[in-house]
Amino acid sequence: MSTQPTDTTDAPGYPAEFAERYRAAGWWRGETFGQMLRERALNHPDRVAIVDPAGAGRRWTYGELDDRADRLAAGFLERGIAKGDRVVVQLPNVAEFFEVIFGLFRIGALPVFALPAHRETEIRYFCEFTEAAAYVIADTSGGFDYRDLATKVRAEVPTLRHVFVVGEPGEHTALADLESEAREPVAVADGPAPGDLAFLQLSGGSTGVPKLIPRTHDDYIYSLWGSNEHCAVDENSVYLCALPAAHNFPLSSPGTLGALYAGARVVLAPQPSPDVAFPLIEREGVTITGLVPPLALVWTEAAPNSPHDLGTLEVLLVGGAKFSEEAARRVRPALGCTLQQVFGMAEGLVNYTRLDDPEETIVTTQGRPISPDDEIRVVDDEDNDLPVGATGHLLTRGPYTIRGYWRAPEHNAKSFTADGFYRTGDVVRVTGTGHLVVEGRAKDQINRGGEKVAAEEIENHILAHPAVHDVAVVSMPDDYLGERTCAYIVLREGAEPVKSIAVKKFVRERGLAAYKVPDRVEFVEEFPQTGIGKVSKKDLRAAIAARLVTS
Repeated sequence: MSTQPTDTTDAPGYPAEFAERYRAAGWWRGETFGQMLRERALNHPDRVAIVDPAGAGRRWTYGELDDRADRLAAGFLERGIAKGDRVVVQLPNVAEFFEVIFGLFRIGALPVFALPAHRETEIRYFCEFTEAAAYVIADTSGGFDYRDLATKVRAEVPTLRHVFVVGEPGEHTALADLESEAREPVAVADGPAPGDLAFLQLSGGSTGVPKLIPRTHDDYIYSLWGSNEHCAVDENSVYLCALPAAHNFPLSSPGTLGALYAGARVVLAPQPSPDVAFPLIEREGVTITGLVPPLALVWTEAAPNSPHDLGTLEVLLVGGAKFSEEAARRVRPALGCTLQQVFGMAEGLVNYTRLDDPEETIVTTQGRPISPDDEIRVVDDEDNDLPVGATGHLLTRGPYTIRGYWRAPEHNAKSFTADGFYRTGDVVRVTGTGHLVVEGRAKDQINRGGEKVAAEEIENHILAHPAVHDVAVVSMPDDYLGERTCAYIVLREGAEPVKSIAVKKFVRERGLAAYKVPDRVEFVEEFPQTGIGKVSKKDLRAAIAARLVTS
């Protein structure tokens, strides 16, 4: 049984002693994604696996999904796509996303998960860097024609032999034709082993081009069933995929793949807005879903006036970014479900508040790790371990945390310690119960004349203002102090206008040190967002810097 990626020069693998330990502990079960789907299809072939409202209300059973994955695997092989080949997959929330990735899993080709928001610069980079053999797209989505993008990229990337299109193919190949050409499933003689790479994900970094994160079948499947245990996902669960399906959070925490591992039902939301998601919750009996904080705020404001019955919703997971205490307290009263905070990263470590945690713990912490074998260190700037309760940099290693980025030795030298701990870039403290409290990102700490200001702390206080819907605090350049603070604020709909001086007064009266009061307040209608829907603080910082130059 393989315990290492097929090419450790591309992706540093787990040292043998750790692989043996994780396997002996039962975290690594020796499964592959192709085997996982096959077993679910054999055990309950007629159970609904995927509901796709955007696709004329399609409902695929486990047997149908398994068969479609088989036929696509055969079609990929016929086109010369083989084990180890990289295939960039850029699809919206449609059922085809799952037949494509399971078809690739089955032959050992590696999906490279791109987000629908990515455009030419990112896609060209992904295809060039991975030497991708194929690119899978929708014809159009959200008013954008991906076929034109594919044409440009294919002309610039010599390795890119195929473009497969869900929908009308234009000059490319229709995915439906690829499947129909493979009339009988083809047995894969040399399929993937559990320790082989399964796919490449994108890092969540907010600067530069994303790094690629190599995940194995062994480690990622453990994160699925480990998440299911903490989130109470079983065959009776109905998971609503409201965020982009290719992102790590809705893929695995516990996400669509966690739901499929449990034999549950996955419902795909074409958009995460309440007017789209709430009817789906009512119609499909959705029991669990996941949102990023800005969307959670929108849902909590919309739910009290919604005509739809959300009574089946038991758990709302909120992650992807820090969820402030003030916002967290709104979830249960507005939605009537349990909030489960999630703090994790595509590189590995995932923390959950537990469903039976006290409410105060749920709203004030970001949870505890999945695994007893998740190792956590909180260190100072010199990598010295800090005592419980002290705030410092989070380092981690464990049975589903990578040991290095894909083809990135220079990044790896900076991002990993010599003994394999991943430097997450998060600033945290650990409570006496082992729960993590995220104080911010190291780069989000604003150095105001030598005084360190954590953006999340100020955001939490401003969110307590009754007129404030959402807030993002960022740094702005200053000749005297180096950096000052700027608070971007979105007011609640219908709220009376608020002046900057009133916001500063409100923060000051909450007992904060003077240097933590925002130096500048800007009111905006909405925040710029990343592809997954997080607030793009990078864009906000750029906007205020540009304004200072011109003012």
